Amino acid sequence: MGQNYDYFERGNLDIFSGRGPCLNGPVCAIKVISDGSGSHHGWYCDYIDVTTTGPNTGCAKMKFDVEQWLATDTSPYELSALTNYCPYDDRYIKSGTVQVVSSLNVVTST
Repeated sequence: MGQNYDYFERGNLDIFSGRGPCLNGPVCAIKVISDGSGSHHGWYCDYIDVTTTGPNTGCAKMKFDVEQWLATDTSPYELSALTNYCPYDDRYIKSGTVQVVSSLNVVTST
């Protein structure tokens, strides 16, 4: 995906990559957020695949089934979605008790 790639278009599979600190355990929760900008700001997130690796560490993969619109004009009328497969409940993530070790901010505009 290059500089001129048009992200978040209907039917596209978009790929992002980034770096973050080494993790002590597997990724077990993910929160995806839309900034709500653009003339067609709403988008549907089917799933997110996360692959992690590091020095002297094999690859680990996790699939998060989001299956939600990120829009203010479509149910559930939210610009964020939390998918949590952690052994504790969402309240800890929402309250900030669980440390967020990295984030990916995606800004969309059309």
